[in-house]
Amino acid sequence: MKNKIFNIVSALFGLLLINGGLNKFFNYLPVPENLPEPLLKDSKALMEISWLMPLIATAELTGGLLILFPRTRAMGLLIVLPVMTGVLLTHLTVAPDGLIMALIIWIVIGWIIWENRNKFLPLLR
Repeated sequence: MKNKIFNIVSALFGLLLINGGLNKFFNYLPVPENLPEPLLKDSKALMEISWLMPLIATAELTGGLLILFPRTRAMGLLIVLPVMTGVLLTHLTVAPDGLIMALIIWIVIGWIIWENRNKFLPLLR
């Protein structure tokens, strides 16, 4: 039962990442009107670097697809970990309204790391 729940949660996380990556390419989700000014400023700064958003979107898409499958889940997590670190830091420093969701995502990340610890431990040796 735990394995089924873990696979469902991981699949939802992967789909969340795929949706985020696709939205960066196709802009199909509306941008909320009440975003904090510092967040708008940071977003504009990110978009000034022409290659950065496509890189983030590609990392989200690739990582999300890999996270969907148990065999490649650890590799997918390694790909999206820098992006998710940026998301967490953004919500800690600039947009605290989304901090709860960012922390939930990091709980899922921690669970994926724990369940794949046998794949990650050799990296620490």
